[in-house]
Amino acid sequence: MSIRERPAMASKRLDLPSICDICGTARSTRKHKKCSRIRQHRKTDEWAAVMAEKAAIKTAKERRYV
Repeated sequence: MSIRERPAMASKRLDLPSICDICGTARSTRKHKKCSRIRQHRKTDEWAAVMAEKAAIKTAKERRYV
């Protein structure tokens, strides 16, 4: 099993705004590949914190039943 860097993809509809937060245009007008890369780069620290928190919870549960 590999260690994830980010949470798994959503299994249900994401509530994303129709306007891109990076470029300010509608998401439906064109592809937002550059915007996605910028967003991912900005969120790297946030995802690292989320994944560290999940790992801490998992290790705490493992220690509980030792």
